Amino acid sequence: MELPLLVGVDGSEPGLLAVDWAVAAAVRHAVPLRLVHAAERRDEGDPDPEELMAAAVERVRQNAPDLRPDTVILTGDPAETLVHAGRNALAVVVGSRGRGGITGLLLGSVGLSVAGRSDCPVVVVRGDGTARAGGHRRIVLGVGDRVEGGAPAARFAFRETAVRGCELHAVRTWRRPAHAAGSHPLIQGNLSGARRREALEYLDETLRDPAREYPGTDLRLHAPEGSARAVLLDESRRADLLVLGAHRRQNRPGLQLGMVAHAVLHHAESPVALVPEHI
Repeated sequence: MELPLLVGVDGSEPGLLAVDWAVAAAVRHAVPLRLVHAAERRDEGDPDPEELMAAAVERVRQNAPDLRPDTVILTGDPAETLVHAGRNALAVVVGSRGRGGITGLLLGSVGLSVAGRSDCPVVVVRGDGTARAGGHRRIVLGVGDRVEGGAPAARFAFRETAVRGCELHAVRTWRRPAHAAGSHPLIQGNLSGARRREALEYLDETLRDPAREYPGTDLRLHAPEGSARAVLLDESRRADLLVLGAHRRQNRPGLQLGMVAHAVLHHAESPVALVPEHI
């Protein structure tokens, strides 16, 4: 049985945008769509869960009339529910803020909790309409350290690129050693050139296996100097999806969300896919 794409439903505008993104993704990948709503309690004045789900189903119908989503309404912590449901899902899709989110808060607590605890890829739907609709025709893959050939994040990016028929830009940054700052310009140039070549070679080696699996991919390799956080945030301005891998914690559940992952989850100008690396 094919794993479904799962999307959290809470009735908020960011949540409905996540439903829109998930509908398009389910159609692209030809996979089932599952809508999940969960709340620990229902206070007076809170919307009825059945009405929230009906609105989400109507949103699906408007975007993809032939798609028939499954619907699940549960009582419990929303993040815990999505994490548990995601164990049998292709990916979990969440909005950038929930119903309790404050205007200007860049990522809600539910989205951050799911991103840090999920066993499957998590897509946080961010960015403007062009990015959400795939208008840039460009996916960006951030490639860090401790990545082996065929890593899940790379395969996720290649697969998404294949179904969209767009460009894939793989990015690995490098920094000039601090002790070289005052060196002679010729020495600085040699060091910079060597660091850039090392980064490009690392990209080529890391992506070799998935590139063979998807031979028609329009793959572009980039090795700019700078901090990964700043470079990836800038790349997100021209991306339809920014893909990052996240490593599992040792002897603890969940993922290691470092500064780069936190930065893009909170500030990226495109949807972000965080993919667990099984290392």
